[in-house]
Amino acid sequence: MKQAMLYEPARHEPLRPFPWDESQVRAAIGRIVVDTDSRFTENKYWPVHPLDREGGDDTGQVETPLYHGACGVFWALQYLQTLGVSAPSRSYSAEFDRLLARNRAWLGKYSERERASFLMGDTPIQMLAFGAEQTEELECALDTLIAGNIEHPARELMWGSPGTLLAALFLYERAGKRRWSDLFRLTADKLWSQLEWSPQYLCWYWTQHLYGRRSTYLDAVHGFVATALPLIRGRHLLDTDSWNAWERCIVNTVQRTADRLGAHANWRPQLDGEAQKKLLQFCHGSPGFVICLAGLPSTALDDLLLAAGETIWSAGPLTKGSNLCHGTGGNGYAFLKLYQRTHDSLWLERARSFAMHGIAQTQGDALRYGQSRYSLWTGDLGFAIYLWDCLRGEAQFPTLDVFYACHARIEA
Repeated sequence: MKQAMLYEPARHEPLRPFPWDESQVRAAIGRIVVDTDSRFTENKYWPVHPLDREGGDDTGQVETPLYHGACGVFWALQYLQTLGVSAPSRSYSAEFDRLLARNRAWLGKYSERERASFLMGDTPIQMLAFGAEQTEELECALDTLIAGNIEHPARELMWGSPGTLLAALFLYERAGKRRWSDLFRLTADKLWSQLEWSPQYLCWYWTQHLYGRRSTYLDAVHGFVATALPLIRGRHLLDTDSWNAWERCIVNTVQRTADRLGAHANWRPQLDGEAQKKLLQFCHGSPGFVICLAGLPSTALDDLLLAAGETIWSAGPLTKGSNLCHGTGGNGYAFLKLYQRTHDSLWLERARSFAMHGIAQTQGDALRYGQSRYSLWTGDLGFAIYLWDCLRGEAQFPTLDVFYACHARIEA
């Protein structure tokens, strides 16, 4: 199988041939939400999963960020409740102030430098509070966070200005105020000025200074296409010339960095570097490229996006469980995006096949570890939202495509 050269087969497993069953899907969503709600404690929020424990046995650990901690769980439970999918037994909005303090403690010595981070810092916590009550105090706090992150050297979604670029867009969609559209344009202009040209690959890229290393990531968390997503979604906030330049840049870089084998395609994690892993998950590889680029108005990348989808399907579900970042749910979202873009029901069928497989993975992992995984990007709640989107045939990736549920399409 030649396409196996584009990814590592050992990271994938055969697709279990479970037929699509809407009642099972709704039951799985309900189980995840009820279990999550029942395991909350004020002291530790939720039990940390064994795979997430620092050192493997830190049972006193408290995880707080949007990406893999309590902020993401609060967001997901509120999102599903607003959509009418579930009704938790309590409101978690009273926790936001305490969560903010605990998240700064979690960041430790990096709390001042990294507090604006979209996936790890203060910004999403303050955005949740702003969604509940739009006060001038919260506006000023968020303005300060986003403006203070424009020069961040990471230039990626998790810690850098692309993450707060996305935050500014969500805030503009929520409140419609010029301060957020101005911050979006300022951040985009700075990112444009930071682009570097590769004479080897004849494309633009960013250097990320991240975790004490210099990187040239292309991916959907730390890399180039992670930044493309908010630019594509927020293109209406840019003038025509600026957007046209961005579109040419995005298309060229994506085309020139693709690895093709016949009808299949994938992307390596970084622009340069030897002996790179051949990954096929949201955070590195084709699934993230499809998810981040599916809203591009140009059709110039359509053949690549379809080839990427074929690679994801041929590889099968990931062995790392059902989660969004590096699991079956995240890869399944690529199929939902292709269904949304092409209206070809084949992609919806494939998304639903991954959904049924992921339900079995979630149940099996709960038995294996003696608990569920209580997080948004790395755990069961993110997968529950994927299941909901499979029911309604939509593709709104949590906290990338939608933050405030009032802007989500809710039919199902």
